[in-house]
Amino acid sequence: MLAAEEPGLADALLLLSYPLHPPGRPAQLRSSHFPRLVTPAFFAHGSVDPFATIDELEVARRLIPPPTALLVVEGAGHGLGRGRRTSDLATGTVERIVDAFLGFMAEPRMRESS
Repeated sequence: MLAAEEPGLADALLLLSYPLHPPGRPAQLRSSHFPRLVTPAFFAHGSVDPFATIDELEVARRLIPPPTALLVVEGAGHGLGRGRRTSDLATGTVERIVDAFLGFMAEPRMRESS
């Protein structure tokens, strides 16, 4: 939300388990600021996160004008751990997220949008 209010505050956003809506309340979206973003956004999200399904995140990403990307962590919940309620990360999860984010930042379209 701050990045929407303060354009230029960051070169890119790394959004880990973005809480798109409260669990079980998909109508209460937290994306009204997305169309005002001028900052590229990279999402890392668990496939069983109760705060948003992957399909819901894909729809929300389309609201953001600059480039976005999504890394799905299969079988991970909101803590990006194995299952809905654990934050015990699978081996390599952090490295995977970091590598994917750095790759996103290195894409030619990212250099053009900065």
